Amino acid sequence: MKEGDGWIVLLIMVGVLISFLPIFKLESQNVKAKFDIKKIENFEEELVIIQGNSLLPISNPLNPEPKVIRKINVVITAYSSTPWQTDDNPYITAAGTQVREGIVANNKYPFGTKIRIPEIFGDKIFVVEDRMNWEKGKYHIDIWFSSYFEAKNFGAKRTYIEVLEG
Repeated sequence: MKEGDGWIVLLIMVGVLISFLPIFKLESQNVKAKFDIKKIENFEEELVIIQGNSLLPISNPLNPEPKVIRKINVVITAYSSTPWQTDDNPYITAAGTQVREGIVANNKYPFGTKIRIPEIFGDKIFVVEDRMNWEKGKYHIDIWFSSYFEAKNFGAKRTYIEVLEG
């Protein structure tokens, strides 16, 4: 052996070991798959199998359906983050949070109040995190949209909201 051949031998040995890794990985995946199947069998009463390959929870007692505490007739309009519709920082709500889908403005309810608008949006939950011009009154909800054109196309609608508990 010449000087420096030790590195070549070492590299060959590492290459051989690397070539055997997929076999060890495959074996560990089989063990994991067997464990997961047993785990799923224990939860059989709580899961529904759809088309033989999808698992869906039946119910979650730790996440109950939100309770409706009040239904109120309101006018619903829309706004976007444009300077002429908002104050000096159109991307920050009156609650100090970043605007995002699911945010509404209202003058009656405290920040964090959760509402639904079932006739228009079904079960989608909105959160009050913004305020409106005081002239709009307390029975007016303004939904935030990401674009001016979406907000404009929404228009104005008379409907009711469900105020949710908690």
